[in-house]
Amino acid sequence: MAFEAPRRLVRALGETAPAGDDWLARLPAAAERAVDRRELTVERVQVPGGRSSLVVLVRRADGTPAVLKLAPPRARPESERAALAHWSGLGAVQLLEADADDGALLLERLHPDVSVRSLPEAKALLEAAGTLRRLWVAPPAGHAFETVAERTGRQAAAMRASAGTDPEAAPLVESALAARTELLAGPPEQLLLHGTFRQSKVLAGERMPWLAVGPDPVVGESAFDLARLVRDRVEDLIATPSGPATTRRRIKRLAESLEVDQDRLRGWTLFRAVESGVRARRVGREKDAELLLEFASWL
Repeated sequence: MAFEAPRRLVRALGETAPAGDDWLARLPAAAERAVDRRELTVERVQVPGGRSSLVVLVRRADGTPAVLKLAPPRARPESERAALAHWSGLGAVQLLEADADDGALLLERLHPDVSVRSLPEAKALLEAAGTLRRLWVAPPAGHAFETVAERTGRQAAAMRASAGTDPEAAPLVESALAARTELLAGPPEQLLLHGTFRQSKVLAGERMPWLAVGPDPVVGESAFDLARLVRDRVEDLIATPSGPATTRRRIKRLAESLEVDQDRLRGWTLFRAVESGVRARRVGREKDAELLLEFASWL
């Protein structure tokens, strides 16, 4: 079978690939080797798929449906493997293979075309939040996961550089960086977090109704994880005059339901929205940048 990367993956990786990176060119051969090594039968490549990995629907030698996932090293697949192993299927997709040295992940098959985003908004937020809560556990002893301070430190440096050439975004960047400094002065907890949680990362399953997929795990406080969920369906929020009020109610409702401090949730929501908006503008996704920066201005 020809393992052709979906256009969405090619476009997304093209925005972030360092000079000379040839992972996409090597991907078809790597996928073929991963399939042969595990004696898998390929059904199809998932399209449109994700923005950071190739997802292939397969069956194991005994006929069990599964998913083979291949991601470039910069997407930290070994970190994802470690997190999924630690969660052991509680709230997240089950890792079917204990360890492998080719960077590929063999995962439990969920329903790839049915995410919690398909539900009405209020129900989707409720189900997504309940799934996220199950992931917030103490990290394993001696873990090598990146911390929130480390990840946002890298992001903050890029934000400062962008603000120097983007006067429009500069005030929001200043506010976001100030919020980060204050939040990191006294984080209330150190938990294993999903890292990139949103409604589209929660898929329907057989073992449990909803399970999280695609973590970029990080260790820190729960408000950081929840912050990305606050802005889900941002295009709908921007399109309505009540967007700012709806966002405030969403922060309050999510904070109360998951016992997270509202001010800390608002602060991390601001930082993450500005960081995403500035990054979108840096790679030429101007429409996304405008939506995210307008949303951030409400906070």
